[in-house]
Amino acid sequence: MHQNDKFPSLYIVDHPLVLDCLTRLRDVNCDKRMFRACLHDISLLMTYEISSDLALKDAKMNTPLVEMTGQRLSKPPVIIPILRAALGMTSGVEALIPSAATGHIGVYRDEDTKQPVEYLVKLPEVEDRDIYMVDPMLATGNSAVYAMSILEKHGCDPKRVKFMGLIAAPEGVETFSKAYPDTKLYFAALDSHLNEKAYIVPGLGDAGDRLFGTT
Repeated sequence: MHQNDKFPSLYIVDHPLVLDCLTRLRDVNCDKRMFRACLHDISLLMTYEISSDLALKDAKMNTPLVEMTGQRLSKPPVIIPILRAALGMTSGVEALIPSAATGHIGVYRDEDTKQPVEYLVKLPEVEDRDIYMVDPMLATGNSAVYAMSILEKHGCDPKRVKFMGLIAAPEGVETFSKAYPDTKLYFAALDSHLNEKAYIVPGLGDAGDRLFGTT
């Protein structure tokens, strides 16, 4: 994992297994079943990479032989997928952190205005908690900024949010970083640009459509 030179808040998770999964996800011949499986796997791998700073606490327990003191997560993070495509990432995060609470923010991008439209907010307690906000794609950045504003209204500290996804466009990183410079972004790739329809190029298409088999 390395920090991007142009965008200091952006970290590229370039583990070989992550890049292998990402290449399979990009492939137009990756069917829905494989797309769902790869999205789960890459999310699990990226969660492992970004979670090394989670706080621990001592925990007494018994092995089959003796009593001992081990370590457990002191306060698991809260997972916040931005619907709908991020639903495919949630299982990977939960597989590694099953004790984490999960909230949902439903935002879609209006195809004419390219602006976010909210349709669902269901959150656990986010004040004084570490947050893993997940969304496969960071295109214009407008939906992510909107989602962050919702978290802020509920008492979330942007410094304690880690935004994890697969592919980011420079335009989206710039928009998000200007609005939330203290929030770190973790993506598998920074792609070239947005096209006239605000799709990431080369990208992987519409992650939600490919995940759910819609058009």
